[in-house]
Amino acid sequence: MSDQTFHLPDVGEGLTEAEIVSWRVAPGDEVSVNDVLVEIETAKSLVELPSPYSGVVGDLLVPEGTTVEVGAAIITIADASAPAESSVASAAPATAEPEGGGSVLVGYGAAGHVSSRRRKPAERPVAASVGVVAKPPIRKLARDLNVDLASVTPSGPAGEVTRDDVVRHASQASVFRNIETPEWPEVREETIPVAEPAAEPASGAPAASDASANGADGAREESIPVRGVRKAVASSMVQSAYSSPHVSVWTDVDATRTMELVKRLKASPDFADIKVSPLLIVARAVIWAVRRTPMVNAAWIDGEDGAQIRLHHYVNLGIAAATPRGLLVPNIKDAQDLSMRELARALEKLTLTAREGKTSPADQQNGTITITNIGVFGMDAGTPIINRGEAGIVAMGTIRQKPWVVDGEVRPRWVTTVAGSFDHRVIDGDGMSRFIADVAAVLEEPALLVE
Repeated sequence: MSDQTFHLPDVGEGLTEAEIVSWRVAPGDEVSVNDVLVEIETAKSLVELPSPYSGVVGDLLVPEGTTVEVGAAIITIADASAPAESSVASAAPATAEPEGGGSVLVGYGAAGHVSSRRRKPAERPVAASVGVVAKPPIRKLARDLNVDLASVTPSGPAGEVTRDDVVRHASQASVFRNIETPEWPEVREETIPVAEPAAEPASGAPAASDASANGADGAREESIPVRGVRKAVASSMVQSAYSSPHVSVWTDVDATRTMELVKRLKASPDFADIKVSPLLIVARAVIWAVRRTPMVNAAWIDGEDGAQIRLHHYVNLGIAAATPRGLLVPNIKDAQDLSMRELARALEKLTLTAREGKTSPADQQNGTITITNIGVFGMDAGTPIINRGEAGIVAMGTIRQKPWVVDGEVRPRWVTTVAGSFDHRVIDGDGMSRFIADVAAVLEEPALLVE
């Protein structure tokens, strides 16, 4: 059989050209349907193009680094069989013409989808799932989304798998793809030099107010001396607010699965003697997110040789606690090394100790990042002030049932707001947003914590 010529297809992005970035095959290589031939770069993304033919690679018609228009011939494949429907096939009619002179290849087209990575043999869709009740269109949808019907929980009235079941399963599975969480470095801390020294606060910045003023009528006004914890809190907040440029971001999140996990943990024998609350999942989420955006777990240092950023490779997790003595922020040392049960126990001990007024000074020192749970006061969100000596603080709002759109339908879900304030000298907006988005992602799908 004569050579088959593969023309650059329309990859469904409405674009007219693409650059040949790198060839994944060479002349003489044997290829099968779905084997990746080439990586191209469009104006929107990098895309790997799979082969619609089986055969032997002939000529590479376009050099790497060259930009060509859709429809241009880019490779020949010798002794190939007729075009076959691949796992990335679109809804294009089976009678579509071969690509000899056209710009749209069967299996691609404007309505199609090109896989962004080569599938390993074990990942290729199963042609049919024995014992699963599903209509032919649902089975085709499962093949297109690379979903094994045997792993889908059916919700149809007769026990059949529905379209919503397949779409929901695919969306949940996508949460776990391409997620790479780095390991904790062996070095506990490192210092990052800062090119410019820190600017001094503006001379016109407001100063802490003097709380010693007395009213003329003792019955109408009262002066409260500021001392102890309140004095320390006031001093710390003023220094933090007027020395660190604060920026806050927040997002709403469906925390229904978090509430389901908390319920299961409460019923588990392993947690029978430990108080479990959503704060436990928030704490684990913050620790997980820190590993992906380490700069939120840092501190700005003004030294004699100039400003530096001190990056911590561990998490001393502060928990803001309202106590009879005032606001305290004890922290759990090396929280990144604790299991879920150990972290739950540490949170319980921290809270009880703070309420009893027995928190030691050592327990309040050397924190690296803080959580403030304003949800216990019924608040949805806030813009907290960063704990002095840290670069970030997370505020957890109340979790309440609200209407939420799920698969195109409005349903009651447990919804909360995750907010955070950050020192903009240390971390920029993209890092701040990524960190809060990661915390929110864990609250939406706590299974991300299973590694």
